[in-house]
Amino acid sequence: MKKLFIIAGIALATISCGTSPQQTTKVETIVPVDPTVYANSITSDELKEMLYTFASDEFEGRLTGAKGQKMAVEYLKQHYIAMGIPSPISEGDYFQEVPLLNQKSAETEITVDGVTFKNYVDLVMSGAAATQTITASDIVYAGYGIEDENYSSYKNLNVEGKIVLIKSGEPKNEDGTYITSGTKADTKWSVGRQALASKRDVARKKGAKALLFMDDAYLNMVANYMEAAAKAGNEGRIALKDKQETMLQILISENLGKALLASIDSDDMSKTIPSNLKIEVTSNSEEVNSENVVAFIKGSEKPDEIIVISAHLDHEGVKNGEIYNGADDDGSGTVAILEIAEAFKMAQEAGHSPKRSILFLHVTGEEKGLLGSSYYADIDPIFPLENTVANLNIDMIGRIDPKREGDRNYIYLIGSDKLSTELHNISEAVNKKFTNVTLDYKYNDENDPNRFYYRSDHYNFAKNNIPVIFYFNGTHDDYHKPSDTPDKIEYDLLENRAKLVFYTAWELANRAERITVDKAEVK
Repeated sequence: MKKLFIIAGIALATISCGTSPQQTTKVETIVPVDPTVYANSITSDELKEMLYTFASDEFEGRLTGAKGQKMAVEYLKQHYIAMGIPSPISEGDYFQEVPLLNQKSAETEITVDGVTFKNYVDLVMSGAAATQTITASDIVYAGYGIEDENYSSYKNLNVEGKIVLIKSGEPKNEDGTYITSGTKADTKWSVGRQALASKRDVARKKGAKALLFMDDAYLNMVANYMEAAAKAGNEGRIALKDKQETMLQILISENLGKALLASIDSDDMSKTIPSNLKIEVTSNSEEVNSENVVAFIKGSEKPDEIIVISAHLDHEGVKNGEIYNGADDDGSGTVAILEIAEAFKMAQEAGHSPKRSILFLHVTGEEKGLLGSSYYADIDPIFPLENTVANLNIDMIGRIDPKREGDRNYIYLIGSDKLSTELHNISEAVNKKFTNVTLDYKYNDENDPNRFYYRSDHYNFAKNNIPVIFYFNGTHDDYHKPSDTPDKIEYDLLENRAKLVFYTAWELANRAERITVDKAEVK
């Protein structure tokens, strides 16, 4: 990283007032600071040097919680120390700890009237659960477990804190059409994983303590796979420890369903039924330690107002002996932030600190479900979200989308106009003045089938009504493959795109008024 700090001059003009020399007053005129001198510190050579390290085999694909990810966060920390950019947490502490769980299917046993039903035979836990024992003298039978404008299994039924029993399928009219839709086409309530998710969400919303879902076909499909995975010790699903599922979700067989309610096949009537039931759960989940990396430049005039510049530091790790280096995804965004941070530090050293504060946020666990940004935004924001002006999120800006061959000087922008018209207009104006990148809004479309707006870390800010811009070069043949390596990065494009983010952040940080949110979503 460069250590040269450039000092830009401030011009002074003297204006004479009146006719007497003694009445001459000196008025200081501030020449607007040209950010170009600082933006020019962002260079392809430095980006390349850093990325060849950050996305090297040595970092082992930066899998969340693994050795390579630990090396990555230490690499980032040392860069911020070398630049003299402090942590917002405490001196020398650049890590925001993000507690995670590697959720593996729990060992589960259910006893009904003294008869024990075994895991992977008559039941399987869907998702993870903490070790616990639940007993009940009655449970609530909610038929098909559907809540729809045309049909409700929960009408006049209170399931708060209860164990709920439901079955697969949905009711039909005499002509064979589904009551919920009026057609014969399967709906979200009908079969398999989607039906489980839909019915689970209803039970959770209504406060159920546990959901027993009788679906013989789906149970048989997943039980063998989950048992084999458990015996092999295969990786589970990493999730935020603070957002661990509290409602038990258990798939059960028809055999177990009939032990709870003998007439379950033919009976659709919701009711409370007596039951001598015990559920014993032994957790197999393991704690995973990971961390976001944070650095901070304090604003000179409005320090409590925060601009967040983010990128994710993790990738896919090692699979079948092959390293997934993640040079573009998201090594490119990570090193871009380091260069942007250096540019702001140079400005600060030259006496041109940003008026608003800048938080440089490298998040973990993006590939596991936007976990690091969710932890920051939903659980432990270092700065109050109401003071957060905007989030500029960088996720893959080093390559060219094959669909855009022949037009390489572009970037996809997503979300810029979703919450703030002003943010969108500022972004356009900054680009026109400084970088002249083609701004492509293809994936900003509400009907984008890829749903990219919901698939990177900016979304955890946007859902909290914080204006965002997501910078993205699109996918390519090496996306999420071992072949996403540093030699394939277009470093001149990476430089110019990083400068665009810097200039946009510069304007947001230094303008007189905070941008307005004119399209806030009602919560």
